[in-house]
Parts: sequence; C-alpha cells; structure tokens
Amino acid sequence: MKWETIFFWKKNADKRVNANTAFKDSLRIFLALVVVNGLHMYVYQQIILDGRDTVEFFIIALTGWLVFSAAVLTGLTTFIRYWSQGRPIRRLREAAKKIAAGNFAIRVTPISKDGKKDYMAVLFDDFNTMAEELESIEIMKNDFIANVSHEIKSPLSVIQSYAAALQNENLEPEERHEYIKTIVNSSQKLSALVSNILKLNKLENQKILPTTSCYELGEQLRRCALAFEDIWEQKSINFEAALDEITVSYDETMLEIVWNNLIANAIKFTAPKGVISLSLKKAADGFARIQITDSGCGMDEETQEHIFDKFYQGDSSHSQEGNGLGLALVKKVIDMTGAEITVKSRAGEGTSFTVRLKIGEKT
Repeated sequence: MKWETIFFWKKNADKRVNANTAFKDSLRIFLALVVVNGLHMYVYQQIILDGRDTVEFFIIALTGWLVFSAAVLTGLTTFIRYWSQGRPIRRLREAAKKIAAGNFAIRVTPISKDGKKDYMAVLFDDFNTMAEELESIEIMKNDFIANVSHEIKSPLSVIQSYAAALQNENLEPEERHEYIKTIVNSSQKLSALVSNILKLNKLENQKILPTTSCYELGEQLRRCALAFEDIWEQKSINFEAALDEITVSYDETMLEIVWNNLIANAIKFTAPKGVISLSLKKAADGFARIQITDSGCGMDEETQEHIFDKFYQGDSSHSQEGNGLGLALVKKVIDMTGAEITVKSRAGEGTSFTVRLKIGEKT
C-alpha cells in the first residue's frame, strides 16, 4: 500500500478537499509518542541516578510504563477518532434518519468553522445536495398530483353537469345536441390527459426505450402535418411546408410525439387566418434542422423559461384547449433521443421551435 493512499494524498482526490485531517491526526499521535517516550527516558534516567537499576525493578517499572503508554495512546486515538469521525458521522446518521422519515428540508452544517474542507466536510456537502434534490422531487411530485387532480376534476365536472342536464325531457334538439357535443369534447380532453400522463410516466421511468431505425424524416413530418389539416382549415390558417428529403436514424414513434405536439401547439396559439410554416433542411453543420414557426400570440421571457415544465400554461386564455403536458413530453423525448430543441419567441410576434437531429447516425 502506498503512503499517499494511507494519508489520502491521491492525485485524483476530490478537488474540493483543502484540509488534510488524516495528516493532522497522524501528527497528533506522533507528538504523543514523542512525549510518552521522552517521559519514559526521563523516568529510566531517574532510576539509574537513584541506584535502583536492578533487573527486577527495571522489569516492573518498564512493564508499568508500557501499560501506561498503551492506555494513553488508546485514549488519545479513541478521542481523535471520536472528534474527527464519530461526531460528524453521528450528525450525518441523525440527518439521514430524518430524511428517511420524510423531512427533506433537513441539512447538515459543517463542523469546521475555518472554511476549509476535509473529506467529511465534502461528504456533508454531497449529503446536502442529495437532500435538496429529494426536496425538489418531493415538491414536484406534490405539484404534479395537485395539477393532475385539478385537470381531471374539471372535465369530469363538465361531463357530470351536462349529463344531468340531458335528463331533462323538455330540452330542445339543438340544445341537447350542444350538451352532447360538450360532453364528447370533455371526454376527449380527459382521454388525452390520461394518455399523456401515461406516456410521460413511461418515459420518465424509462419503460419506453428508443429503438432506432432509418426512415425518411420529410415523409413523417408530412404525415403528421396532414393529420391536423381539418383543424387548421377550420381556423383558415395558411399552413406552409418546405420539406427536403433527409434520412435519419431515430425512434420514429417517439419523434412522432414531438412533431404532433409542436404542430398542435402552433395551431392552438395561432389566430384564425394566421400563418404556420414547417421546414426541414440540412444545416451547414450536417444536422437536420426542423423548424415550426407560427404567427400566434408569442411568449415573454418568463414563459419561455417554463414552457417545458409539466402542467405549465403561460397563456391562460387557451387553458381549455390543452393540459400543459405536450411540451413536457416533447422535452423528455428530445432528451432521451439525444436531439436538441430551442425556442425563439416574442410576445405578440409568434413563436419558432427548432429541432436539430443527426443525419444518418444512430443516437
């Protein structure tokens, strides 16, 4: 075993460590040995000066001194271990118990007050980082449950109210038709919400893993866009497409989630008689560049920072048209497939999403 390993002087040691407590502890024991041995030599010298240097007396004195020295070293070593390891480990253990009990707000404060860090202090920092992550996850989970409950409750309330109203036998046919249409729309919204939640859950738990295959990306984008033709025609939107023939090697089914949600989002926020453009080109850096641009209401900077968060809806005026999970699904798929997505937008001037994919390479 190398000496640098014993004293934690490794070349690949944690760079955050700037205090070597192992060396300090060894130095304390060394100084204790010097003091004990110095006292031993002093006592031996006194025995010789007093003329009591008989063999029997010397053996008894030496044995007693060795026992005393061992007791001192044992006590000193125990104290050093308690002071440098026992105390912080006990604090860490108590904090871990509280974390296990569900108190994610707990943090471990460093023992050293001089600002220097040994390996135990670095362990405290890592523990606190873990606790912060767990607290963040817990908050996100609680928010997710609250949002899901709200999103499910809203269409259910509509369905219940209009279903009860349909029991009135005196309803006019037109009114009855409108009630039925409202129930169907709420049912579709509820179905889409549950479907998106299940998809997102499977993606986050990696129950759906990307399986790559070569296919023509332009044809996929064309099919996805045509699936929304009836919707954009109802709003008299001018839908423009310029798609080059580019072959990529990705999971076709997962990327379809991206295109469907981005196109649906563009249609949702584009006013009647607006413009949506879809383009696919090979960029100068060799990547496939997909851009979906709309002339809709746009977004401010704060909204852009949160658009990929689950259940976030920056424009409340369109909250009835979605559930705030579409772009969260998009971001998750983009991350899992190794693609890139960026957004550019200004309030009142429309939005442009750009996705970059590798051409002809597996992710």
